[in-house]
Amino acid sequence: MPPQAILFDMDDTLISSFKGSPRDVWRRTLDEFHAELGHAALDATADALYAAALEFWSDVSRHKQARLDLVRTRREISGLGLRRVGVEDETLAHRIGDALNVLRDREMTLFPHAHEILDHLRAAGVRLALVTNGAHEPQWEKIRRFDLAHRFDHIQVEGDVGFGKPEPEAYFHALHALGADTKTAWMVGDNLEWEVAAPKRLGIHTVWHDHTGNGLPDNAPAQPDRIIRGLAELIEGF
Repeated sequence: MPPQAILFDMDDTLISSFKGSPRDVWRRTLDEFHAELGHAALDATADALYAAALEFWSDVSRHKQARLDLVRTRREISGLGLRRVGVEDETLAHRIGDALNVLRDREMTLFPHAHEILDHLRAAGVRLALVTNGAHEPQWEKIRRFDLAHRFDHIQVEGDVGFGKPEPEAYFHALHALGADTKTAWMVGDNLEWEVAAPKRLGIHTVWHDHTGNGLPDNAPAQPDRIIRGLAELIEGF
């Protein structure tokens, strides 16, 4: 049965944040720093930066504050990664973190069929909410850049409301705004904790966007009700 309402994540669900793997993003970022690091050290430094990022984001206790200031966070991660390869240079760490921000902004794209799917769902009478974590300005810049605002009945940015996924209030607040409940709503997203495990505990039907095509990891926190490889699959049967 089609849902009455759908809550959509934004980053890596409707918008592709970068090309290739996260480790590759760090490696491409380092291309402009070969003079400081040396060509031979770029791959090892990229590995160290990626490992530092994985370790940093695995700490849920600092996750919320960190994602609300990604400029500072990426500078901090860069410093952690550089120290892994024996480089103590705060200025360089800041420059690498800032270069990562520029690269990700340049490579960011809308996933294929995103507008088409959202417009189809609204035309079918499904009420839509965009529920995204992060700070006000960067998230709204993406909403404007990719022409998303008028496609949703409710837009909820963590930096505006003061709470975000996986806090239960994030889902309930969006559902209330849509006049929907957990039994008639879906959550669509790429994060297995925020868009699958947490909403599933509340009784929301969950759709995992496996945009990388890698499948569920062995340590997945929950089994999604449905897995899609692309957004076009979402409206099959509508």
